[in-house]
Amino acid sequence: MRKTKPKKRILLPDPKFQDPFVTRFVNNMMYSGKKSIAFDIFYEALEIVEKKMKNEEKSPLEIWKKAIENITPHVEVKSRRVGGATFQVPMEVRPDRKVTIAMKNMIIFSRKRPGKGMSDKLAAEIMGGYNEEGGAYKRKEDMHRMAAANKAFAHFRF
Repeated sequence: MRKTKPKKRILLPDPKFQDPFVTRFVNNMMYSGKKSIAFDIFYEALEIVEKKMKNEEKSPLEIWKKAIENITPHVEVKSRRVGGATFQVPMEVRPDRKVTIAMKNMIIFSRKRPGKGMSDKLAAEIMGGYNEEGGAYKRKEDMHRMAAANKAFAHFRF
């Protein structure tokens, strides 16, 4: 690389929970700089989770963190060209990338869900991730399955 790597920006904690992890999620969810709307959607989704999962002894924020943890992939496959063939090589995911993939998958699959309002869809995806079901969890399982199937090409790691 010719240029130096840019410095990591320090995220400010969110106003309600004082957690920079929440701010990172909201930044991923935000469209065209509308951060206050993204925060409203997120907080409303957590309220819906709280109403629907009363019997859980955890707070909605802990449920959300557990859901993110459940949908976080540990291995992924990357294309690697060797000779004339392209192989899907399983590789371990870097820690910061793990979280980014999990958050983006949760957002993508909540947007795809049927229903009214993004907060309802996001709440459903959070509960799905917590209960180890839903689109984002299935994506993680597919990534792991693909890595296991291509374990024979692990020696091509770069």
